[in-house]
Amino acid sequence: MTDKDKPRGRGRPRAFDRDVALSQAQALFHAHGYEGVGVAALATAMGINPPSLYAAFGSKAALFDEVLGRYARAALPIDALLSPGTEPTAALTALLREAARIYPSDPQAAGCLVLEGARGADVEAASCARHWKIASEQCVRDFLMPTHPAQADLVADYMVTIMSGLSADARGGKAADRLIAVADMAGLAIGSILDTA
Repeated sequence: MTDKDKPRGRGRPRAFDRDVALSQAQALFHAHGYEGVGVAALATAMGINPPSLYAAFGSKAALFDEVLGRYARAALPIDALLSPGTEPTAALTALLREAARIYPSDPQAAGCLVLEGARGADVEAASCARHWKIASEQCVRDFLMPTHPAQADLVADYMVTIMSGLSADARGGKAADRLIAVADMAGLAIGSILDTA
């Protein structure tokens, strides 16, 4: 038997590209939510069959968690905006403005995948999203602790609340200029809180 005559093995095709597959899954989750997309649709978008999806990712929820982690690391430049030594009010306002600009920029992927996922009905998926939401909140808290330890918890909570509102309004179709105006107003409130330190 020649190499050409050998039967093909089972499993993922050699051309499977995990990063491309995650991009396709992210697009579907962002457009339809966790509950709004099934395993068959995910597998089709990723160019694999459902058993291969389970072999590659373990479960739909595990796939969602990996997508969330990828999204959380790339969606907003949090580390760059909240770099040590940056003036806190300006940095946090810039983060809100960037969220307000990014969240409505793609109508097919409006809002924040993490924040919207945390509101989902599926317990396991919402728990995955809350993990990433808490991690982002902790980034804000860690950024403020050296200069404003007494206000760090309050401002971190406030930031997540404002960003959740920006995300929901972006999904509802609100334009970027209106969201940026809200971000600027929130920046004034943050400045007022931090100025009391």
